[in-house]
Parts: sequence; C-alpha cells; structure tokens
Amino acid sequence: MSADIAVHLAGLRRVFGPRAVLDGVDLDIARGEFVALLGASGTGKTTLLRILGALDRCDGGMVLVPEARTIVFQEPRLVPSKRVLANVVVGLPRGRATREIGLRALTEVGLEGHAQAWPATLSGGEAQRVALARALVREPELLLLDEPFAALDALTRMRMQDLVGELCRVHRPAVLLVTHDVEEAIRLADRVAVLRDGNLVTDEIVAVDRPRDPTDPAFAALRRRLLADLGVRTPEPQASAEVSAAPGASVDSVPCVSPASPASSASPASPAPSVTVSSSSGVI
Repeated sequence: MSADIAVHLAGLRRVFGPRAVLDGVDLDIARGEFVALLGASGTGKTTLLRILGALDRCDGGMVLVPEARTIVFQEPRLVPSKRVLANVVVGLPRGRATREIGLRALTEVGLEGHAQAWPATLSGGEAQRVALARALVREPELLLLDEPFAALDALTRMRMQDLVGELCRVHRPAVLLVTHDVEEAIRLADRVAVLRDGNLVTDEIVAVDRPRDPTDPAFAALRRRLLADLGVRTPEPQASAEVSAAPGASVDSVPCVSPASPASSASPASPAPSVTVSSSSGVI
C-alpha cells in the first residue's frame, strides 16, 4: 500500500445469512482526505465503518487500515460517573502531560470551561463535542464518524459540522463519515461515495468551492446527482423565459435542463427503486 494511502479496501465482503451486505467493495482513502459515505438504511454503511474500526469482521477481501484510529458514534457514549476531562482522557496514562493534552482538546472544541462538569449536565451538542475531543486526543490517523450529528437539532448540527471540518483541516486524519444527509456530505467531504446493493455505485470528488453554499449551482447539481444515485428523483430547476409576446399573450416558465455528467461507477449494480421528492431536504 502506498505511503499516501491510509485506508485500502479490495473486494471487501460481509455476509449475513444468505445476504451479502458488502459484496466486493473497493475503496482507498488518502491520508488527510475526508470521504463521506451515503446510502439508504440497511445498505451496510455502518457495517463497513465497524469493520474499519475492528468492531466487526469481514468475510472476504483485503482491509488495510492504520493502527491509530478512533470512532465517534451517533451517541456520545460518555461514562456518567466520570467528569468531562476524565471522559476525554479515559484509557490514557495518568499524569500531568495527559491532563494538559485533554485540556487542550477541550479548548479546541470550545469546552475549556466544562472540564469538571458531569456528563448529565451537558447539552446534546456539548456531549458530542466531548466525544470528539476524546477521539482527537488519541491523534488518530483514521477518524471514523458514524452519523455523529444525527441526534442534534438543525442549528447545533451545522455548528458541529463546521467544528468537525475545521478540526479535520488542523489535525489532518483520514476521515470516513457515514451519513444519510446529502447536503452534510457535500458540505464536509473531499469525496462522496454512495453504497448500494453491496457496492459503491458512486465515488466522486466534490468540486465545489469552499465555503460551500447549498445555493451554489455546482452544489445543487451534485446534490441532484447523488440523490438520483440513491434512488430519489428531484424536480429540475425552473428558469423563467423572457420572450416577446403580443399583448394579452401569456409567458410561461420553461425548465432549464442541463445534462449532468455521469458519476463514476465502482462496479455494476441494479437500479435503485425510484422515489420522487418535491422538498429541498437532502436527508434520505
């Protein structure tokens, strides 16, 4: 494996009974690269993440990952009987140096004043920031994020997305984010992959300028392509047409249709069931 590659999967398989949830997945993640993994419920996203985190086994293929890796789950999973700082450094050698490392991590996530607080006194967003600090003090080469913002309200979720993006730019681990939120994936990731029918049907670089704005046409076009790969049809944007008309004649808006470039396919897969949505939600 190249020194620039943090994660290498080749032909990864995971079988539950008669069903191959992961059926020959190939994926590389470079050091310092942020990859978001999308897919409907039950497609094997979390199974793949758990295999990378050594929480599950594979039934075939090759899995190469760095030794230093940590996971942030959907729930903070703090120890109720330990204060915040103790939760951050849990499992690390005791001593002044470890305490200083923990305090610096809390400062990075904006919780320097909560070191002696109990987990029960924290909000959901604060608890998830503690979990993020706990992951970062271990200086991981691979950071695995399993829908870490799913339980947060919309405003807190956006703040946490900004925080994670900034911390990843500073610490530069390889990152795999599992999410159902298409806009979240585009907002944070360098690449977005879509898992369907046991394989990656999309693996695309996010060519949208930062800071990423959902109203940017490139952002919206990528969002439509990813939703289509997930089996969700969205209406094409409408543009009003300026035409000369005789008095009393009506002027209709016409669809502005631009063909999307095809997403790269990792391996053939059967078409996903198609659903039409009319809202702007990018959560599947």
